[in-house]
Amino acid sequence: MNPHQQQDQAFDDMADAQLRRLERALSELDPDEVEADLAGDVLTLTLRDGTRIVINRHRAARQIWMAALRQAWHFNPEDQGRHWRTAQQREELVSTLERVLSQQLGRPIQLPGARMP
Repeated sequence: MNPHQQQDQAFDDMADAQLRRLERALSELDPDEVEADLAGDVLTLTLRDGTRIVINRHRAARQIWMAALRQAWHFNPEDQGRHWRTAQQREELVSTLERVLSQQLGRPIQLPGARMP
């Protein structure tokens, strides 16, 4: 495997692990409120009001992208994928998702299982 392939594989492993952590954490929520479906490298959330949130691995940019409520975020891996932050370091993936879900569901949402231990 050449160095570029190794870097791609390392990124894929980090991103896929994060998407699986998110899916597991979301499965703890009431399925009538949030339905999470992980297919390949795309995690799609459907909320009770029909809102969709799409979170996906983007290998070319080596980022996890999230789209919700007519907004988009591009998160970069830090600390071997322990954290995913926007380039400006202002927003973190799990915190941003918790905020969006809390706003849409009208109650505080926490996803502690979505963070790397």
